[in-house]
Amino acid sequence: MAERVRAAVLVEPGKLELQEFPKPSLEEGALLVKMTMSGICGTDKHGYKGESVQYAGTPREISGPYPAIPGHENVGVIVEARHPRDGKIVDFYGKELKEGDRIIISPDILCGKCYWCRHTYGYTWCDNIRSYGHLDASVAPHLFGGWSDLMYVFPGSHIYKISEDVSDVIAVLAEPMAVTYSLDIAKGHSSLPNEGFTTGDTVVVFGVGPLGLCHLIKSRLIGASTIVAIDKSEFRLNFAKDFGATHTLNVDQTTPRDRNQFIKDLTDGRGADVVIECAGIPVVMIEGIEMLRQGGTFVEVGHFVDTGNIQLNPHRHLCAKNIRLIGQMNLAYIGMMPSVNLLKANQDKYDFNKIVTHKYHFTEALKGLFKSMEPDSMKVIIHT
Repeated sequence: MAERVRAAVLVEPGKLELQEFPKPSLEEGALLVKMTMSGICGTDKHGYKGESVQYAGTPREISGPYPAIPGHENVGVIVEARHPRDGKIVDFYGKELKEGDRIIISPDILCGKCYWCRHTYGYTWCDNIRSYGHLDASVAPHLFGGWSDLMYVFPGSHIYKISEDVSDVIAVLAEPMAVTYSLDIAKGHSSLPNEGFTTGDTVVVFGVGPLGLCHLIKSRLIGASTIVAIDKSEFRLNFAKDFGATHTLNVDQTTPRDRNQFIKDLTDGRGADVVIECAGIPVVMIEGIEMLRQGGTFVEVGHFVDTGNIQLNPHRHLCAKNIRLIGQMNLAYIGMMPSVNLLKANQDKYDFNKIVTHKYHFTEALKGLFKSMEPDSMKVIIHT
């Protein structure tokens, strides 16, 4: 009888169950990876709730799909590799890959042929994008997500070999940290007077779950002097303090007016230099822009799925303040290893391993998913 592989499958919104699939045969250039860790992302939570539209309004817009094996923040060990007849499988930097190597995998498989692949370096704007954790599990070879014992890695995937001195936790944080390249874009804007993200800036982060915490950490490491974390969870606000927040505001204990006044008092009436929205609540965008200074930078990175509309006044919220608005969807695949290296270089200052607060075997993925929605969790991971 053919060997079977178990995986957690999101069959439809609200239904996650354990299923078995045949162990796949590999095409040339493909890998089979034994999973070590797979992070639970906000998109996994949204997908469970049925909020599954991504890349809305672009040629790559998708909904779902269902069924799917979730898991796109993946760390694992190669257990089988089928090298092409004319060469070897190599990682993103040209290092040869072999069985036993520990790797991280960028979630997105790009076609390399569309306009965006040929004109945009580093970002996943591909018209024909396929993403691990968001592929139809009913189609062979099925194992396209990390909430599984084994994962199938297609030829052409962006793969990064991880050295022994990098912990699994730092490795699993590479993907959300690569999303923070929106701050590198803001940093680039600082070549203009009084714009972008400059050394000594005041930064506000709305929502300090795992993604918000990664943005807070990046803000601290690239030069922010004052960082204000805003959230409903005291547990997460305390985490924010441990990783560089100088001030915290609890949404349940303050009003939007209170929070706006706090930022104005903190900045001599000017407003924040940079506001980062990671809460994933549309109306927060308006509150964040209101507390931004003239010429300030607003980074919108909390809406990887479509969660609805808001009413925005173009004059008040955009033009009158001359704001710079950076919308970020997905990660910079060129930022995966630099993010690992940044965390590794600063692990003497911060205990990044504590960011993973809960671990669940993939057979208990539903429990892990529910835990990740609770206020007393930070990064929840699925393991084998």
